[in-house]
Amino acid sequence: MAGIDPERAFVALKIAVLTISDTRALEDDRSGSLLAERLTTAGHHLADRQIVTDDVADIRAVLKAWIADPQIDVVLTTGGTGFTGRDVTPEAIEPLFEKRMEGFSTVFHMISFGKIGTSTLQSRATAGVANATYIFCLPGSPGACRDGWDEILVNQLDVRYRPCNFVEILPRLDEHLKRAKAKGATV
Repeated sequence: MAGIDPERAFVALKIAVLTISDTRALEDDRSGSLLAERLTTAGHHLADRQIVTDDVADIRAVLKAWIADPQIDVVLTTGGTGFTGRDVTPEAIEPLFEKRMEGFSTVFHMISFGKIGTSTLQSRATAGVANATYIFCLPGSPGACRDGWDEILVNQLDVRYRPCNFVEILPRLDEHLKRAKAKGATV
């Protein structure tokens, strides 16, 4: 049965949050604030938090720096996953993926469908791995970020979650790089 194994010790990850928006600043970035609050409440460390405009080059510049940083285990993005002309998050980030995480989008849409029905089709939530760093791209609404964190990420980013989770395989993502990440997360 799925759940938290109290016999296992929690492993705090270093998580960066990127808000992608032409209209937000830190003062009114509800989605980025929600993710930062949720991850720190869960016991993780906020490694960095930034806001960039809906521009492919700007998004990639931040992402490339973060995935090159051995101190960042996970990147959460919010915004830019819709269909308007300025929504370019998947186009900016997916080419950086070494491996795509198809199941994340599927599970996100299952959860979202239960709450907003077919409107979930208007999101291109995506996820993958780049340079041994997990990247999860969520829509820009606080509700979508809440669902993504509370229903998926809080468990998958907790080494105590059984039967399996992303933390326990994090050290193996970079076997080809020989770079240690999330020490203590091995099973």
